[in-house]
Amino acid sequence: MQAAVLQGKHHIEVVAWEPAELMPGEVRIRVQGCGICGTDQHIYHGNPGSAAVTPPIVLGHELAGEVTECGEDVTQLKVGDRVSVDPNIYCGSCRYCRNGQLNLCDRLQAVGVTRDGGMGEYCVAPAANCYLLPDSMSFVEGAMVEPLGCVLHGFKKLDIRPIHTVLLIGGGFIGQLFLQLVKKQGAARIIVSDPAAEKHAALLALGADEVVSPTADVVEQLKSQADVVIECVGRPESMELAFEAAGKGGQVLLFGVASPATQIKVSPFAIFAKELRVLGSFINPHTHEEAIALIQQGIVSIEPLISHKFKLADIPQVMGDYPKMNVNKGVIVY
Repeated sequence: MQAAVLQGKHHIEVVAWEPAELMPGEVRIRVQGCGICGTDQHIYHGNPGSAAVTPPIVLGHELAGEVTECGEDVTQLKVGDRVSVDPNIYCGSCRYCRNGQLNLCDRLQAVGVTRDGGMGEYCVAPAANCYLLPDSMSFVEGAMVEPLGCVLHGFKKLDIRPIHTVLLIGGGFIGQLFLQLVKKQGAARIIVSDPAAEKHAALLALGADEVVSPTADVVEQLKSQADVVIECVGRPESMELAFEAAGKGGQVLLFGVASPATQIKVSPFAIFAKELRVLGSFINPHTHEEAIALIQQGIVSIEPLISHKFKLADIPQVMGDYPKMNVNKGVIVY
């Protein structure tokens, strides 16, 4: 098959690649859609993903496609089934798995991170990690179930009430998913901070009550104003803003993925005096089925958020140019 193979830092190329052997309990999938995640960019630039990455490997952990072959012991799927893949594979026996914290598994494996993923024509995944897609759902939507599941995991950590002001920092694809969930929850006021003025109208259309650019004056006005702050960027200045904008009794969810070397300035006294709840969110344990339902029921809209569709042959250039391409969300279509 043809696959975009990560050979090392800043080096990915499309080559003829031997498909993975099909083991008992696994299925082979003809990939029809594969998202390019910010984590793929982190890996491309030499940082870890949800687990350590050892090239050469086929990236792509946001994927959907059609089952073409079933391994031994697979009874819940058949050839021709349309599926979305939850990429995360847990050991089931470490202390975190045994205590219900699967996403913190000490021996976490993941399709597209520690084993070949969706940036190839075919992908092998455990049948247990595959979820049937409704016929009404496109493969692009099916590939986006994974990032929505991650957002859903973070969203469920928050206590959002009808009296709350919610500040979303970052109006990109992840911020847009959060925005739709927060709107459905019924917050009193939703503010989105994003410097890209061209995104503001779309964010208002998705449900924001106010969209602002994080100028010095605006940052000053936002101080201690939000009951809930969701940071979706992962930059020092945006994370520091999250703590400044949180009011008394506020909740701060740091969802954006920062570089491992990133450090920020935070006042411990402010956390103490405002009694802030500071939350992290890592991957998406068992949120896939609910994410599919959110899309199927029209609660979360996906297709309008996709700004770029690529072919597999484009990927080496795309991965190098991605930061300059003004991509809201890119998906490889086959």
